[in-house]
Amino acid sequence: MKAGYLIGAAVETIVKVVIVAAVVVFVFRGATQAYEFGYKVFADEPVSISGGRTITVGISDNMSTNDIAQMLEEKGLIEDARLFVVQELLSAYHGEITPGIYDLSTAMTAQEMLAIISVPEEESEEEPRETSAPEPEVEPEIEPEVEPEAGGES
Repeated sequence: MKAGYLIGAAVETIVKVVIVAAVVVFVFRGATQAYEFGYKVFADEPVSISGGRTITVGISDNMSTNDIAQMLEEKGLIEDARLFVVQELLSAYHGEITPGIYDLSTAMTAQEMLAIISVPEEESEEEPRETSAPEPEVEPEIEPEVEPEAGGES
């Protein structure tokens, strides 16, 4: 019976060690992936570093941030739609994406794209101002005061 007890204890120990090793590997891989994702959120690198190509995209009123991110990924402007959604969520442009047609480049970072597609319509469609010469300032004419003559009426 001692042999059976020793074999059972050894198998139990081996199983525990394997389970602990699997948990350690799982946690390590999860932490590594979380770190890499977090780094990409703040590193913000463009798809192509030099040159880049310009792509025209259209954003409509009914598109969510996820829809926009999927479209940008399909057109090759970003590498990861989930990453873009998180970057938009953490940016100063959160919730300010304006519908319209935009020219974006593969050399732009996600923050640069967000800055372009979040421009309020008043700024993006500025009316040209008329430039005319300023009107000359006209000084009002001041009449000189007339002093009464001394020794006049008595």
